Amino acid sequence: MTNIPPPAEELRLLDAELRQLDARRAVLLRRREWLVHVLRTASAQRSVPGAGQMPPVWPVAPGAAAPRTEATAPGVQNVLLLLGGVLLTVAAIAFTLVGWGHLGITGRALVLAAVTLAALSAPVWLLRRGLGSTAEAVAALGMALTVLDAYALHEVAFDGSGGLGYAAAASAVLSAAWAAYGAAADLLVPRSDAGSPTRPDRARAGAATAARPALRLPLPCAVVTAQVPLLLWALAVDAGPHTLTAVLLVTAAADTVVALRPAHAPVRIVGLVGACVAGALGVLSAGWLCWSAATPGAAARGAVLLLLAAAIALAAARYAPKPEVALCASLAAGLCLVAGAGGVLRAWLPGEWTVPGCLALGIALLTAVRTPLPRPMRQGLVGASLVVQGLAVLWTLPLVAGTLLGPVALIERPWSGTPLDIRDAVFQDAAWPSYATAAPLVLAAVAGVLALAERRAVRRPVSGVGALVLAWAAVVVTPVVLELPYGAGLVADGAVVVVALGVAERARRGTGEPSAPALTALVLALVTSVTLALVSLATEAGTIAVLLALAALFGVASARPGLVAFTAPAALAHATALACAAGASAGLRPEHTALLVLVVPAVAALVAARAERAGRSAATVPVEAAGAAAALLALTLAVTDLPVLASVLALCGVVTAGTALRPERRRAGHAAAALFLLAAWVRLAAWEVTTPEAYTLPVSVAALAVGHLRRRRDPSVSSWAAHGAGLSVTLVPSLLAMWGDPHWLRPLLLGIAALAVTLVGARSRLQASLVLGGGTLALVALHELAPYIAQVVGVLPRWAPPALAGLVLLALGATYEQRLRDARRLREALGRLH
Repeated sequence: MTNIPPPAEELRLLDAELRQLDARRAVLLRRREWLVHVLRTASAQRSVPGAGQMPPVWPVAPGAAAPRTEATAPGVQNVLLLLGGVLLTVAAIAFTLVGWGHLGITGRALVLAAVTLAALSAPVWLLRRGLGSTAEAVAALGMALTVLDAYALHEVAFDGSGGLGYAAAASAVLSAAWAAYGAAADLLVPRSDAGSPTRPDRARAGAATAARPALRLPLPCAVVTAQVPLLLWALAVDAGPHTLTAVLLVTAAADTVVALRPAHAPVRIVGLVGACVAGALGVLSAGWLCWSAATPGAAARGAVLLLLAAAIALAAARYAPKPEVALCASLAAGLCLVAGAGGVLRAWLPGEWTVPGCLALGIALLTAVRTPLPRPMRQGLVGASLVVQGLAVLWTLPLVAGTLLGPVALIERPWSGTPLDIRDAVFQDAAWPSYATAAPLVLAAVAGVLALAERRAVRRPVSGVGALVLAWAAVVVTPVVLELPYGAGLVADGAVVVVALGVAERARRGTGEPSAPALTALVLALVTSVTLALVSLATEAGTIAVLLALAALFGVASARPGLVAFTAPAALAHATALACAAGASAGLRPEHTALLVLVVPAVAALVAARAERAGRSAATVPVEAAGAAAALLALTLAVTDLPVLASVLALCGVVTAGTALRPERRRAGHAAAALFLLAAWVRLAAWEVTTPEAYTLPVSVAALAVGHLRRRRDPSVSSWAAHGAGLSVTLVPSLLAMWGDPHWLRPLLLGIAALAVTLVGARSRLQASLVLGGGTLALVALHELAPYIAQVVGVLPRWAPPALAGLVLLALGATYEQRLRDARRLREALGRLH
């Protein structure tokens, strides 16, 4: 059967359809006007000779853009109404403040009453005639006049009362009056005239959307004004901080009720903003009162206020229409509960147990998962628990950071003596964090929560990784907190390294590949080993023993295929540090210690080759990088002694040449050649040889030999690629040295060598040899003729060189084409050479 709506609903639907028809009629009328304009323009163009083109789609003036409206009609209307209301309000204020004294008491009261009554009653008449915007402007003027009436009443009848008390009462009365005025407008104005009705599709779907009120301004203004009466009253009676905080929370509760009730959207938004602002201020004030209290009683009073805030937030979460709002409200409620109980615990317990107590309360919030509360509320309480746990972990960070970074100061004074205990070795130059005794308990508790979450498959693998990191941190800081003896602390850190490697291997076996827990355990083992090595710097024996144990431990762990990419470089790094420590212990100078360090690159080359043969290519590059770093350290240690530096360079070249024997590392041969060359040069510098040919001739001979072999294997290789580098290495430095050499032997030998190179290039038709040898020979000849040329130039008059240059230019210009032809022939001749 046909579902016939009630008469009021049917009337609302009909009004909506009529409005849509009116809007459609207005659009059609505008289109008709434009079509008439187009037809008139077309007829005018037909009267012009040669005009027969089609008119444009939209009428556009020649050379100008199409005209467009820059403001809509409703926008213009709203601006005019706003300006009118502002001007009338300003006039009313001026009349009240300035022209007040020109009338008697009766006249003043009658004028204000008449104007206010007229301004408040006019909107009803305007709404019945469909003038909604005008009614809103006049209603705003009327409400502003009510504020002036309140001020005038205070000046006439309540001049002796306190300003804050009267303001509180007046704001309460105005809020109630404006709310009643908005409700009365809804009753006096028919619903069809009150505003746009509910859309038919929403009505049929049963959407719970509140109808728009007849006047949209009074109710939001009433809610805004209702924020201040209680606060002004509390200030008027000189209330204490607890009362002011309670007033803020009560105001937030009232705003929450307004925000949750099915009212119009602006009313709900104003209520939500007021609840958030007043609630935040109340919670901050209650938290300060609770956590700054000197006695348990005062802390309990602040906790009661926080409990009130939590109750308000829970009620808001229970009746919130959106899950996001419920989640945020329940999260705030959980934090308020923990803050209140934590403030009381702070007043009862010693200072170091405040954070563990709050952590226990935060963990207790996790029991909300088992309650029948709605899911958003459970999620919010769990989120509050996570926030509390995160803050507790942040509280332990100074202790963890000091434990890991404090031993770095021992680098400046190694082997300074056995410390009193492990804390003295770690925090010798750092301040001990206050209330750090309970830090291991906090870390262990949060690690246990994350481990339980990982076991129940909650956010894997993040929870598992977090549990592993926090458990490691708890174990690392425990020896420092307990002030264990120095040796016991070293043993404890070593045990942590062993356990971390074991956990990494176990996690790798479970997945068959390096998983997130395995990689995390490896990183933790490496970090702990570095910290252990730094702590061991306090004593000589401890340093040697710890570094030897770490190198052996990571070396044994490198036998595991999934760990070798991390453990092998770590073993080499600790072995490098062990070599430096052994050299220092034996009293060797740094340059002699470098020879011990070179054992590490040799071992790294062997390990990389073995890993490549065993199919562990992932470990090859890290191992080679560790060996290269050790070689660079050896070079740095030997840089102060040139003979030792030459030996170190040569040994590095030997290791690199051995690496180049592997087929996949053939390019390392270039690095080996460079190292051997640098070794030879350093050795020559150590012998104080200053002749450049001693440095360049060996390079040239080797480069020419390699180039000759390359051309024999591949005749298509150009002479520049085969011989260019070898010839340039010797000829260019010798040329530069010749210009500053006053003796005749170097120019003679260089000229003979250049002539020989030129003849070989001419005989073999090699472009590089011919060009480089000929150019060098020409420069040598110029060098030998330079004194005579300078002598001749000195004899000639000053006008002779410019005249000679002019004649040369004239000759070149006259035979320009012939010179171009000759240059082209020379280029072609050189191009035919190899």
